[in-house]
Amino acid sequence: MPHQIIARKTILLSLVSNFFLAIIKFTAGILGNSYALIADAIESTVDVFSSILMLVGLEFAAKPADKNHPYGHGKIEPLLAFVVVLFLVFSAGIIAYGSIQNILHPGPGPKAWTLWILAAIIFWKEGCFQWLKRKSITTHSTVLLAEAWHHRSDAITSLLAFIGIVAALVLGEGYEMMDDYAALLASGIIVYNSFKLLRPALGEIMDEHLYEDMIDDIRSAALKVKGVVDTEKCFIRKAGMKYQVDLHLIVDGDITVRAGHDIAHNLQDYLHEQMPELGSVIIHVEPKD
Repeated sequence: MPHQIIARKTILLSLVSNFFLAIIKFTAGILGNSYALIADAIESTVDVFSSILMLVGLEFAAKPADKNHPYGHGKIEPLLAFVVVLFLVFSAGIIAYGSIQNILHPGPGPKAWTLWILAAIIFWKEGCFQWLKRKSITTHSTVLLAEAWHHRSDAITSLLAFIGIVAALVLGEGYEMMDDYAALLASGIIVYNSFKLLRPALGEIMDEHLYEDMIDDIRSAALKVKGVVDTEKCFIRKAGMKYQVDLHLIVDGDITVRAGHDIAHNLQDYLHEQMPELGSVIIHVEPKD
């Protein structure tokens, strides 16, 4: 199954999960007097909108190369990761503001039954994170990695909400705001995770050198092609789910231009066969010595 289809289905399932969890959290938070749960619901709601944005972006990223975009449209993925970061920071701001207001004007404490809901949410969200992270590795998708970290952030905020409610219940009267302190701490962790997500997306936009292992694989594979003497420079940059390669190939200096051209094409075909994640492979032929 093409990586784009896997990514779309994965994001869609994640969107449906976040939608129903947001409803459950809002309902439980209101009925159970837990702002930490309501804060959790706010983040899940933001996740729903960011997932919709990702689905639109994946459709655009899947468009083939054209005259104006010879390397395809994959760079939209790290750009979407930037937008996701903005969504996360925005949700963290809303949660922090609400937490501070509740701390300054405390209300009734949270109810004990909300702990069961939070426990189930924590396990579910951590499972979603692990699943999406594996999918992001399989498809080489920055968007799926961003979505995975959304779920990890959600799991952390739910865990903090759990701890805050336990503290409020155990400590009793006068400590009802522990639930709100937990939500405030969660907003800070959301911001921290946002910047963890921003770093790889920025590296992809800037074509940062991050693929030493893949370069080693390309050099090893090249030596298996008949006529290849060695390889020299090799540069890789990522665009969406594909890796664009610029490779300097060394051949016998006494062969004809046609023979060198054929070796280069054979190498291109072999690399695409062995490494389907590769996109454009541009080969510069150089004579030995």
